[in-house]
Amino acid sequence: VVGPDAYRSLPGLVTEAETGQKSVNVLLSREETYADISPVRLDSNGVTAFVSIMRGCNNMCTFCVVPFTRGRERSRDAVSIVNECRDLFERGVREVTLLGQNVDSYYHTSNNADGSLEEVTFAKLMELVAQISPLLRVRFSTSHPKDITDDVLHTMAKYHNICEYIHLPVQSGNTRILQMMNRTYTREWYLNKVKRIREIMPDCGLSTDVISGFCTETEEEHKETLDLMEQCRFDMAYMFSYSERPGTLAARRYTDDVPEDVKKRRLTEIINLQNSHSRESYKNDIGKTFEVLIEGDSKKSEQDWCGRNSQNKMMVFPKGDYQLKKGDYVMVKVNDATSATLLGEIVS
Repeated sequence: VVGPDAYRSLPGLVTEAETGQKSVNVLLSREETYADISPVRLDSNGVTAFVSIMRGCNNMCTFCVVPFTRGRERSRDAVSIVNECRDLFERGVREVTLLGQNVDSYYHTSNNADGSLEEVTFAKLMELVAQISPLLRVRFSTSHPKDITDDVLHTMAKYHNICEYIHLPVQSGNTRILQMMNRTYTREWYLNKVKRIREIMPDCGLSTDVISGFCTETEEEHKETLDLMEQCRFDMAYMFSYSERPGTLAARRYTDDVPEDVKKRRLTEIINLQNSHSRESYKNDIGKTFEVLIEGDSKKSEQDWCGRNSQNKMMVFPKGDYQLKKGDYVMVKVNDATSATLLGEIVS
């Protein structure tokens, strides 16, 4: 039995198993970041890739099992991350997504040749990756609202190739429920953070996570979540009803006392509201022109390209007579929209 952090001990464990001994190593490491493992996870289109920059999580949200399964937070060496992204770019990748349970808490230190200490924050790491080439797009996921800083936002605004899109999970719009979830921010704090994002990047795409029916949630507290959604107007959201996970702090501390039919009804209200906001967001883009990275053929027709704009919205447009290929950038004007796709035409 081998845990993910024990892969370096596999040869010894296999040797033990061959002699008939039971081999077990399921310990979680405080140092392992998988920095030397290749290949990285590539999307099937060959144009985009995912690069892990850290492992684990220190936040201890009461509904989440991640800290118990992936261990404490540890950040990869910045040099290895930049080298990996550069190698991907040289192999034809045109977009990298920096991955972590909470990327905004990324922090790595190393000693320079003169003995001084070099500190790399997430804002600095993004800048280093963005400087590889203006043709390499940079995305990231996921952010914790308490850790995303003005430095991160200003770095995003500074570099054209850092996509203006943030996934910022809120989970609930009620402060009492947020405290029970151990999210460490209030409703007002979250709303102010969204306001700050839009002050620095007015066109920034924003998505979130929402949980309905968390332990002891009342009808009024549910309505506060709907009200927060009305104020934030997310472009997209991942929405779930609360489901107790064995081993989590919530399972130990609280009773899962909201009836399932109430959870489902509240979730339906959340989904319906978000669908209306998504339709409105996409309709508002009609007439606008966006730079799009071509990711491949449209799912419905080989006569159309598909790709995303900086705000992470999928765009579909006819290939026409242009000599284009996957990985090219193109300007596309939006002529129509659904609740999940922008439909347009190439303008340059």
